[in-house]
Order: sequence, then structure tokens, then C-alpha cells
Amino acid sequence: MPAALLRAGHRVSGLARNDAKAAQLADAGIDPVRGDIETDLWAILTVARTADAVIYAAQIAPPAEQQAVASLLETLADSEKIFLFLSGSGVLCQRTSGAWSADSFAEDDAFVPEPLAIARVETEQRVRAAAQKGVRAIVVRPPLIWGPGDHGHVSMVYQSVSVTGAACFVGDGLATYGNVHVDDIADLFARAMQSGRPGALYHAVAGEIPNRWIAEAVARDLGVPSRSVTMTEAAEIWGEFGALVMSVSSRVRDAATRAALGWSPRHSDMLSEIGEPRLRALATSQTQQGA
Repeated sequence: MPAALLRAGHRVSGLARNDAKAAQLADAGIDPVRGDIETDLWAILTVARTADAVIYAAQIAPPAEQQAVASLLETLADSEKIFLFLSGSGVLCQRTSGAWSADSFAEDDAFVPEPLAIARVETEQRVRAAAQKGVRAIVVRPPLIWGPGDHGHVSMVYQSVSVTGAACFVGDGLATYGNVHVDDIADLFARAMQSGRPGALYHAVAGEIPNRWIAEAVARDLGVPSRSVTMTEAAEIWGEFGALVMSVSSRVRDAATRAALGWSPRHSDMLSEIGEPRLRALATSQTQQGA
């Protein structure tokens, strides 16, 4: 995402918790700002006051996120500066235990929030309401983001091979999560900064692939079987939260976003990642790693 903003001519600063992260940002042409949004919020607010736009993409505990976002919005009140909040379609995911869901959600459709995401939905509402307080505040709600270095469903299936010897999916494997490439979501952010409507909520989806299809593609790539696992087995492979992620459906629509921002994704096939060396490395068995 920062690379797209740099190409568009913006000067970009990024928050770094340690020297190693600061060096990575500097190498990418991003001005590093040392700080921790959970433990040193005041320093972050000081920097935010000098920026023309603030993009919030941190992944921290819900109470800390609510406090950080509320403080940032208060700091930016009456400034007419841009505040973009990166949420996610996980707020409307459905616990189907691997089954397909016929439901999909447009930008302002009503839905019952995933219980673990209620605080995130409240934060979305707070951000959108800040448009009435002199902030160009916008929520972007992408689905699974894929691309170089991602940690999504494809990589998780490769990891399952290292644990079980098979490419795994939960239940029927028909749980379906929308997806979008990192370059395309970066383009959407740039468009939202330029012409986004204060108080808007934007979706961004390029396609959707059932988890069973992902597992079958990984199985073909590695010459291993694919197989269904129970939720108990899934927790042993991916941990409790990972098992939940691999078992839910989260299907979204974005027609209003495309019309409002003139956005259209250029990358539509998440399975084009299959076979990348970085992913195949995840399938190396734990036994081989210890040999």
C-alpha cells in the first residue's frame, strides 16, 4: 500500500515499533516514525497533527484500537484532514463450519456482526460519524488481502501440509471468503484519499474461492492428497483462531464502491500464487525441519 502512495507522489511516513522495522521502512522510501500506538499514543497523535492524511491499518486488541481511533479522530476534529480506517469483511463473516453461505453483503447492507468483531463495528461507526466533526473520515472494508508476503488462506493450506501431510480444508470446504490483491486495495486507498466521500464505507473484492478449491490446487502443486478436517483437528493445525478463519464464509459485494471511485481490480485470480517458492517452503514437514 505505501508503495502505491509513493508512486502517486505522496510523502509517506510509517509507524515502527523497533529499529528493524524502522530500517525496513527507510529502505522502502518511507519516513519511519518510532512509536507504539498501544503504549505511546501521545507521540502518535503529535505526528498525526502534522500529516495531511492518516491511514489506520494497525492490528491491535479491540479496546486499544477503540481508544487509539477515538483519540486520533478527536485530534483531527475540524481539520478537514483525511482519516482512512482499514477494517475488514470479517466483521460480517458467518460461522458455517466449512459450509457455503448464500448470503453476501453490499456496503450498507444490514448484518449481524460476528461476535468477536462487535468492537470493530462500533469503531467503524465512530469513524463514519466523525465526518460530521470536520474530518474526512472513511472506512475501507476489504476481504482477504493476498499478494507478496501475505498470510492468508493459501499460505495456511500450505502450512497444513507440514502438519498433516495433506492439504486441508474444514468440513465440506465450501466456506468462501472474498479476496483482493494488495496492489488493488492500495489503488482503492489512493482513490479514496483523492475523491472519497466523508463518512463513506467502501468494499473492495476481486473474487471469491471456496477453501476446498484452494486445498485441491495446493495438493496438485505438491503431489499430496487433500482432505477434510473437523473443527477440533483444524484447531490442532492452525490454532483456535486460525480454525475459525478457515471455517467461516465472508462474501461481499462492491458495486457502489466501484461506481463511486471508478475502481476496478486488475488481479482476479488468487490461485495464481500457487507454486510460489515462499509458499512451498511452508509445506516442509516438521520432521524434515528437525532433521
